[in-house]
Amino acid sequence: MIVADTSALISLATAEVVDLVFAEFEVHTTSVIMQELEETAEYDDPHGQAAQNVLEQQAQFSVHTVDGEQFESSTIDQGEASCIRLEEQLEPAFLLTDDLRALPEIQTLTTAKVALSPIVLRALVKRGVLEPKNAQNRLEQIAKTRDWLGAPIYRRARQLLDE
Repeated sequence: MIVADTSALISLATAEVVDLVFAEFEVHTTSVIMQELEETAEYDDPHGQAAQNVLEQQAQFSVHTVDGEQFESSTIDQGEASCIRLEEQLEPAFLLTDDLRALPEIQTLTTAKVALSPIVLRALVKRGVLEPKNAQNRLEQIAKTRDWLGAPIYRRARQLLDE
């Protein structure tokens, strides 16, 4: 089971693997994340298109209404806070976020493994759903669309696929 925040869902959608993710994994998110996706979908850019893609597949994952206000901080926003609260309730294996700034603090507040979305690409390779080269190409697609090239998140994501 996976709990995913806005940044992770958008990244997976920009890689055009969100349909595979929903087919292979039990994915949960929150109504706050859905609201963030709706707001992002209003933009006429790749992030908006990715958010729209996730919204169109809402029947493939579970949405929960939770209050995570107590977890909000200078690095954890309302969406991430709601995912932390949901993680407490569901006890998933992973909480996915692509917010490197919030990741260390989220790790201290959850029992789930907090991971970047490219870990799902690695899992899809291990399940035989994606070829390793295809996963690398999908990561490159995420990196270009999300402006990760040369950034710490890109280096970490590449390490995940190389493990």
